[in-house]
Order: sequence, then C-alpha cells, then structure tokens
Amino acid sequence: MKHRQSLETELKLRVPSVEAVEPLLASLGFSLAQGDAEEVSLLWDRADELRARNSALRLRWYAGKATLTFKGPRVPDPQFKIRPEHETEVADPEAMEALLRGLGYLPVMRMVKHRALWTREELVACLDRTPFGDFLELEGDPQAIKLALQGLCLDASRIEPRSYPTLFREAGLGAVTEP
Repeated sequence: MKHRQSLETELKLRVPSVEAVEPLLASLGFSLAQGDAEEVSLLWDRADELRARNSALRLRWYAGKATLTFKGPRVPDPQFKIRPEHETEVADPEAMEALLRGLGYLPVMRMVKHRALWTREELVACLDRTPFGDFLELEGDPQAIKLALQGLCLDASRIEPRSYPTLFREAGLGAVTEP
C-alpha cells in the first residue's frame, strides 16, 4: 500500500487564556477529545540540514503515546501555515531514539507545553499553554478554519505566524544539552 502525501493546514492564534476559549469551542460543536496533558517534543537534526531545508523531525510524547513526525517546508500562503506532514505512532520511543542517533541525528530542541485537544468533524482545535502565553491552533480545511474564527469572534490580529520552535528559541527555552 502506498503512503500518500499529507498536507497539514493550520492557523495558530494567541488567546487571553485557554479557559476563555473552551466554552466558545463547545458552543461551536467541538468536543473535548483529550483533556489537558503535558506534551514533550524533541526536535532532531543532523548538522542543521533539516532546519536549513525548513523541515523538522519531531519525536513527541503526549497523552500516553509517542509519535514521530516529519514536517516539510511551508507551502506559500498569506494566511495559513501549510506543510507536508508524515506522522506515525512509535511503540518503543527509546528504540526510535537509538535509531535516530544511529542515522546521525541528534536532539536539538526540547519543548514542553500543555495541550488539550478538541475536535469536530472537519477541524481539530488544540489549546496550548506555553511558558510564553496561551494559543489556539485550528487544523483542517481552510474554509472551516475561517468559519470557526468568525464563530469564536477572533480576528486576524491574533494570528501568530511563528512556529513553536521559533517562539521557544526567542524565549531562550528548549536548549538540549547532550551528556
């Protein structure tokens, strides 16, 4: 079976607090799929080659699962963050770390945040609490994202175009020290 190309389309917005957004999501038909849980993401690279290509390789632990994700370079878009994305669940994260190291990859950034996951048919909403503020990420069909923004009464001034790795770096967080 062939693996098909997957594009992630999302929009990240700064919000006053995740608690203020929860009832709004519920009023728009979103259901809580995963309550607030710590998410730890470890970014991997080899001699900065992925970062130079505007790509990322992430091993993430969230809600009792580990996943490995590759994100390709952004597709130009004036409003949305659109990237090729391939993701798979990892049964043995320690073995995956050993495999990545064996291929010459090293951990280059560690990001920790808290995330709650809300869903409805055409969208996923992530409420994220970070050391530098609270965010709402909407992922799915661009038109559905625009309609959700209207329903949430959120305007374009709240859009955060920077990635979480960029925000962590700018906040002086996420450094990884190897033993």
